[in-house]
Amino acid sequence: MELSAAPTKKSKLTLYIVIALVLGIVLGFILNKSYVVEENKKITELDIAIEQSKAEIHQTTDSVSLIQFQAKKKALGKERNAALAAREEKTSPFSLLADIFLRLIKMIVAPLVFTTLVVGVAKLGDIKAVGRIGGKTLLWFVGASLLSLLLGMMLVNFFEPGIAMKLPLPDLTDETGIVKTSLSLKEFLYHVFPASVIESMAKNEILQIVVFSLFFGVATAAIGEQGKIVIKALDAVAHVILKVTGYVMNFAPLAVFGAMTAIIAKQGLIILKTYSIFIGEFYFGLLTLWVILAFAGYLVIGKRIIQMIKLIKEPILLAFSTSSSEAAFPKTMEELQKFGCKDKIVSFVLPLGYSFNLDGSMMYMTFASLFIAQSYGMHLPLATQLSMLLVLMLTSKGIAGVPRASLVVIAGTLATFNIPEAGLALLLGIDPLLDMGRSATNVVGNSVATVVVSKWENSLDAPVSAS
Repeated sequence: MELSAAPTKKSKLTLYIVIALVLGIVLGFILNKSYVVEENKKITELDIAIEQSKAEIHQTTDSVSLIQFQAKKKALGKERNAALAAREEKTSPFSLLADIFLRLIKMIVAPLVFTTLVVGVAKLGDIKAVGRIGGKTLLWFVGASLLSLLLGMMLVNFFEPGIAMKLPLPDLTDETGIVKTSLSLKEFLYHVFPASVIESMAKNEILQIVVFSLFFGVATAAIGEQGKIVIKALDAVAHVILKVTGYVMNFAPLAVFGAMTAIIAKQGLIILKTYSIFIGEFYFGLLTLWVILAFAGYLVIGKRIIQMIKLIKEPILLAFSTSSSEAAFPKTMEELQKFGCKDKIVSFVLPLGYSFNLDGSMMYMTFASLFIAQSYGMHLPLATQLSMLLVLMLTSKGIAGVPRASLVVIAGTLATFNIPEAGLALLLGIDPLLDMGRSATNVVGNSVATVVVSKWENSLDAPVSAS
């Protein structure tokens, strides 16, 4: 499945996305200071009142007063939630632009993964080839995941943002609204193997679609001549879906504009000041991870890794501005094929990466978990931290389709190591800003993995020439 490049259109789309990003930030700042200023002011006042209420609860020794203070705190919490809902309603027209775009992308992803992966696996010819490539892919994924988790652990221990920032701590009884993920083997296996491929596609369960596609692709190759008809038909369908992707991508600037406007309007720039230490250190960590991944890619494919990074700048920018790795998936697939990766490798490695190789999210998990422990003055021995790293490694696999997946995994890990779950409240306000960097890093990590496996399989050609 060869794809012709269209450099002029591509560069224009990238330019439009950058312009939309800047305009969204500017408009978001204006709205933050005018349109939603009352809601933001009320939320700030309620936050102060809630902190005072907590102090009253801790200081009182009278049981009657304690009940009154607890009731007061609960009422303030409800009032704050109402103010948040009012702010959300005001900014919803802008969020809607991004939501519609993401829905269109999700409409594409499942059929794109199925058609391209079936064609790719069928072209490999036999189960041995699938096993060989799968083994190399998972080997890289495990190494990259451990590297990302370890880097997050090292940096948070070096910078100690939880100690340096001296943030007011949430009460241990505070609810975060984040549901813990299950750690059981049964739940993991149920998440991997589909009961119905139709249900998997409806819910965009990428890992389950991959499993079905592997069986379908191998079976298609096994039936010989009749299978070639299926391959040809699905190859044509894949091209149609990629054409649809081109149409959908035209709406990307609008989505970026809406997403950035909503985020800045709600959070404002003051949150950057409050959390500047954490945000700065985390983004430094992501940049370091980019350099390490690029160097690892350089060791395998040489100087072409720089060309690859340049080629995927549009998917990176799209993932960053929409806070969604999934939004960049179709475009990443297209750009990697233009780079010279064979479609059979791209369609195999990239979907797996979205379940097993979310490098940015991995780094965040150790960084955030240990940050919360530091904030509560908990010293975790190295052995405990390494145990946490392994738990995160296991629990994070296959939950890419879960909303706020990183926070869900962190919540479960905190409970496992007796770290106050309420500490997640420290990160909820800035999570959208952090998610932007995580999503962009996930695109880089999966792209590097794809070109490396392509090289290992001698399936990395010269870039597709522009037509």
